[in-house]
Amino acid sequence: MEPILAPSSVGISELKANPSAVLESSEDMPVAILNRNKPVAYLMSAKAWEAICNQLEDLELRRIAEMRLKDGQPTTRVRLDEL
Repeated sequence: MEPILAPSSVGISELKANPSAVLESSEDMPVAILNRNKPVAYLMSAKAWEAICNQLEDLELRRIAEMRLKDGQPTTRVRLDEL
């Protein structure tokens, strides 16, 4: 059995019948789309996708900052109001 990585799920036929209702009832959480009780896709609102993209961007920026701190170059203190 495959894990369902979403708090709710719907069958493909239910999604086809009323996709707007599925999105509205999801409350910005992902919804697993099932075919014969197996997840075949995940559906999420634009707001939820944007939040995930923002988190991924923050993680990438953190990774870059940590690499730069470890590169041996001297650091320079800067205040935000100086920028």
